[in-house]
Amino acid sequence: MTTPSAPGGPVPATIRDVAAAAGVSTATVSRTFGRPEKVEEATRRRVLDAAQRLGFAPSGAARTLRTGRTGALGVVVPDLSNPFFPDVVRGVQHAAHEHGYPLLLADSEEDPAAELPLVRTLARNVDALVLCSPRASDDDLAAAAALRPVVLVNRELADHPGAAVPPVAIDNADGVRQAVRHLRALGHARVGFVAGPGTSSSVAARLAAFRAATADAGAEGVVVGGYEPTLAGGERAADDVLVAGVTGVVVYNDVMAAGLVGRLQRFGVDVPGRVSVVGFDDIAVSALLTPPLTTVRIPRAEAGRRAVRRLHAALTGADPAAVAPGPLPTELVVRASTGPAPR
Repeated sequence: MTTPSAPGGPVPATIRDVAAAAGVSTATVSRTFGRPEKVEEATRRRVLDAAQRLGFAPSGAARTLRTGRTGALGVVVPDLSNPFFPDVVRGVQHAAHEHGYPLLLADSEEDPAAELPLVRTLARNVDALVLCSPRASDDDLAAAAALRPVVLVNRELADHPGAAVPPVAIDNADGVRQAVRHLRALGHARVGFVAGPGTSSSVAARLAAFRAATADAGAEGVVVGGYEPTLAGGERAADDVLVAGVTGVVVYNDVMAAGLVGRLQRFGVDVPGRVSVVGFDDIAVSALLTPPLTTVRIPRAEAGRRAVRRLHAALTGADPAAVAPGPLPTELVVRASTGPAPR
């Protein structure tokens, strides 16, 4: 079905056009956009597909006045240029579309002080928020959770008002443990951890796991950093890694690991002949580096999907804790950047 044209251009599709195209009543279309939890999934998908084909967009202002809800979700990430976060946002987007939620996205540019103001701005236009690896303080996150239902991805926070929506946790400890055991099995007795920014809770979690894992494996653990979680941060770490005299390192993330490997190679240091490198995240470019990067894989898109499903449960009166409970698993992916310790 197409909308008629007028001399001044195409006439915008109406709710009646969408209803006719989807084979439902106008009331069902209205519920799909205003109260999607009240519409069966197959019907909701049919309505959303028809609306997309026709270019129909409901009036957000009218819907908010009628229901007290915007029908939208907000997402805040620390750095969209880091390949970790677009993958999470993609998962958020897919699940949001399934449930009929439009998205508003904001980037805090790695500034912890910017996150709460961004949340306050978004909260006026959304029903709930996904905060990915937030850098803000516990107090600021508690304030954010008091404004709207909030789900944290890759960050846990005890005793705050948003605890009713469980965070989407990642099993950082097991990922680090796998990396350290891999290096130890290759004969590395002095192992380093290249830390990211001190404002990141996942840095603290991985650092604590590193100390425990090296002790358990009978290896000497050496911490260098932290550094900004960028290529430049990884490059800066190269000098300290060489001074530390380690033969294997676990790096906070793959972007830093790429910077580290590149600078080591410019110094004439063989990777993995002299220094073995393990990253974290398994972003797409990791397999394309020279050498391809051994790394710990995190199911990033699934983290985004799970976050939306938990928020949807909270918004519809269901139990968000029942939505895929437990942390997301991690998996060591062995490639060519790790090898036997030098003799």
